[in-house]
Amino acid sequence: MYLFITQLSLFDIILCTDILPNLLYIILHDGCTMSLAGCIIQFTFFSHAGTSECFLLTVMSYDRYLAICKPLHYNSIMNQSICIKSLIIIWVLSFKITLIHSISLCSLYYCGANIIHHFFCDYLQILELSCSDTSWIHIQTYLVGLICAIAPFMIIVISYIYIVITILKMKSNAGRTKAFTTCSSHLTVVCIFYGTLITVYLFPTKGQLDILNKVLSLFYTVITPLLNPVIYTFRNKDFKKAAMKIKLSFFLTQNGNVIDTKNMK
Repeated sequence: MYLFITQLSLFDIILCTDILPNLLYIILHDGCTMSLAGCIIQFTFFSHAGTSECFLLTVMSYDRYLAICKPLHYNSIMNQSICIKSLIIIWVLSFKITLIHSISLCSLYYCGANIIHHFFCDYLQILELSCSDTSWIHIQTYLVGLICAIAPFMIIVISYIYIVITILKMKSNAGRTKAFTTCSSHLTVVCIFYGTLITVYLFPTKGQLDILNKVLSLFYTVITPLLNPVIYTFRNKDFKKAAMKIKLSFFLTQNGNVIDTKNMK
């Protein structure tokens, strides 16, 4: 679990580092100027982080499925080797998909005003600047969307259907509560991340509703990475114990006392 959360934090850091500095500059100066190469580079990092997070959330849902539905086989199936191989596949597959998008953007001819009405260089906004025929790229985009968003989302939905069925079959209320706590954080992140992502890219809007797209884009680029650490630590007992140790240690240190936090329960 902690290995996957570490990777999720890494993808969130990449996403925020790629988007937030430019966003803050736009807010302070009411816009900014960026070269075409810089715009494509920004999209490349954004695409890699977003695609990787989609795949990672899918693997995490399978991890929750094994932990709740097949607890006796969990350690044999979800061992360290499988976890590391899953992460390698996620990084490599995301890189290849992002590379396809970036090469497609670089192969186009750009002309016109070259103004993007968005707070970052997104794929569809860059395509609107091109004078080339982008019909084939739109088809490619929907195919990639099926692989990166729809298919993982369906796997997550199926996993949680089995999880819910298993939880309902439990006779112990304590067991149900523990099982629900195990997957509640992940389910919250999935709902926020995938809900906004699918709405923006599968149901793009124009005109006045374009503001709604920008607000939703803000959720999966800024709000979700901000909430992820809070969501995953809010109900984590290990984090609460560590926080209490730090708090108590700081309090006693301020009062001139020294304690051994290793022996604290």
